[in-house]
Amino acid sequence: MSASYDVIVLGSGPGGYVAAIRASQLGLKTAIVERELLGGICLNWGCIPTKALLRSAEIKHFAEHAGDYGLKIAGKIEADLEAVVKRSRGVASQLNKGVTHLMKKNKVTVHMGEGTLKSPTSIEVKGKDGADTISAKHIIVATGARARELPFAKADGERIWTYRHAMTPKEMPTKLLVMGSGAIGIEFASFYNDMGADVTVVEMLDRIVPVEDKDVSAFLEKALTKQGMTIMTGAGVEAIEAGTKGVKAKIKGKDGKVAEHEFSHVISAVGIVPNTENIGLEAVGAKLDRGFIQIDELGRTGVKGLWAIGDCTPGPWLAHKASHEGVTAAEAIAQELGNKDVHPHGLDRNNIPGCTYCHPQIASVGMTEEKAKEAGFEVKAGTFPFIGNGKAIALGEPEGFVKTVFDAKTGELLGAHMIGAEVTEMIQGYVVGKTLETTEAELMQTVFPHPTISESMHESVLAAYGRAIHI
Repeated sequence: MSASYDVIVLGSGPGGYVAAIRASQLGLKTAIVERELLGGICLNWGCIPTKALLRSAEIKHFAEHAGDYGLKIAGKIEADLEAVVKRSRGVASQLNKGVTHLMKKNKVTVHMGEGTLKSPTSIEVKGKDGADTISAKHIIVATGARARELPFAKADGERIWTYRHAMTPKEMPTKLLVMGSGAIGIEFASFYNDMGADVTVVEMLDRIVPVEDKDVSAFLEKALTKQGMTIMTGAGVEAIEAGTKGVKAKIKGKDGKVAEHEFSHVISAVGIVPNTENIGLEAVGAKLDRGFIQIDELGRTGVKGLWAIGDCTPGPWLAHKASHEGVTAAEAIAQELGNKDVHPHGLDRNNIPGCTYCHPQIASVGMTEEKAKEAGFEVKAGTFPFIGNGKAIALGEPEGFVKTVFDAKTGELLGAHMIGAEVTEMIQGYVVGKTLETTEAELMQTVFPHPTISESMHESVLAAYGRAIHI
């Protein structure tokens, strides 16, 4: 074996590279193995470059509505798709270089190549210069996930796309079918709709963004329909035939009838598949469930020395969840190796926020009102609309609301749900509150700055107890 470490991290996404940095900070000799690009899917093909695309679409949307703000822009606003994509790729490249810098700064050794577990403490790395085997006292698997493909809708990069194709399109869709209304599907639907495509979203369940509160789902469907999208819920795509000039899709509607529709392109956004095949997990005894590595609250797999974090483990499959797990696993390893100054804590999944960057934005944390009632809580819920918020009106963004859900008996904040402008930036206030186990009393006594959209958060809490001021 050519090199030995305290910790090797397999995969350099937002879970992997963060785990490596934290391990190195704790004085552990650390290496990371990456087969493609440092930063993983999130920095290179996911979270960040997608937001760059959405920002371009947002600017176009505002320019087209300049008259609403008393401004005049001469001529038609046109999107240069090639330039929009180029900017997005530039953002990804900048962040990739940033992670490369962080690896050097934190003295993390990088091994570029395909990694395979040979034992719970060794990895064979096949790079461009051949194969090598490296070893460590502990290994963290952070191999992430990829887009799930339907058997009848295999991505070809021409007419049928996954998110990677949708981020670097060869041409602008004229009539786009989006299969799936989770965060990825809705974000691309929002982007291409703002860019001028005729967009149809098909969702098998009875509402879009089905993990969100029902009130949020209903509000978003109305907003997207108003923007010109076609939303089909309780529907399913049964067959797709791709040709040189377009796609024919057979869609079974809510009424049970199947009709054929024509589109220029299709985006498949129907979930993910963990990248856990052919990396030696079964041979070393790791337990898998539907491909996802089973772990405890600190990231242990049950195999001595082997840990796992991020999208290759059970959900939610979010970058910030992976990063948090990376820190936790690194600290738990350091503790096992004798560091008595670290005290890792297991991740409470009820305190993980979710954000969707469509227009309008969505953000949430904790239980929906429906889930809270199903769990047996007596609930107090309050909603405050943005139309009652001065800052939202001044910004020209009066569409949206904040909803909070409390345990009526104890005042515990069970969940918070938002839709509207900048809610992805505001949700962290409720996340901190939940983490600190706040009640309605503390939130009511908190002073919110004026004028801000965040005042709607305060009013929502007041509304839950019949005390809202501005509505």
